[in-house]
Amino acid sequence: MALETPVFRAYRGTEPPRFANAAELECAKILDYYGVPWEYEPRTFVLERDADGRVVEAFTPDFYLPEQDLYLEITVMKQSLVTRKNRKLRKLRHLYPDVRAKLFYRRDLERLARRFGLDLAS
Repeated sequence: MALETPVFRAYRGTEPPRFANAAELECAKILDYYGVPWEYEPRTFVLERDADGRVVEAFTPDFYLPEQDLYLEITVMKQSLVTRKNRKLRKLRHLYPDVRAKLFYRRDLERLARRFGLDLAS
């Protein structure tokens, strides 16, 4: 999906971010507006390997907030379809207990959208 990406001041990545959807873009705009340093998909966590050591399951959170040492995953899926993301987040917490991660659901994003007058359609 080609979303127009503004110039971000608080972005700390080396390559321009390529957002998967409008909700991620709008969250980036909020972080940037408030001057919260952030990175987009900076790390992939291996959750499972096969017998030969090949990665069979991994998790790449959408955002990392270095000052808070916190990863954020944004999902706009219907609540009934979020089970897989929740399972991955549980695995992440089990395998990487020192990693802090938070999942933002559609309802969380809708509250932010109402509060900040954002367009999360797409």
